[in-house]
Amino acid sequence: MFNPSRDQVRQFFTETWAKHRQHKILTPMESMALTWILQHPEYHEALENPDAAQQEFSVEKGQVNPFLHLSMHLAINEQVSIDHPPGIRSIYEQLAARTDEHHAMHEIMECLGQVIWESQRLGKPLDTDHYLELLRQHSTRH
Repeated sequence: MFNPSRDQVRQFFTETWAKHRQHKILTPMESMALTWILQHPEYHEALENPDAAQQEFSVEKGQVNPFLHLSMHLAINEQVSIDHPPGIRSIYEQLAARTDEHHAMHEIMECLGQVIWESQRLGKPLDTDHYLELLRQHSTRH
């Protein structure tokens, strides 16, 4: 199982962005990451700034962690592509049909963030059933 450190994740995104800007060939994973980087121009400055790659991002200060956000995009992209947990692909398609693909990803991200937070707070494995239930609730909103 691939379990990169915080620094490895941040290095992956900053190097992907640098390679793109230098017109270098990207790996398939970097190409996938670049898709999400390009959809988040608000993160480009952080990806170009070595100090930002070491920064702590505080929710209490209203900061969004661009590296976490982009990582969640990649994780959800993978979940949808392999339909795991089972049913996530159809939920994603419902959400995307109602809005757009990027917004659908953000709705899923909200649910994933909630179940990750609950898992960490309770010291238990991620509750996939609860995750799918939250996703279903989002997909039926109008």
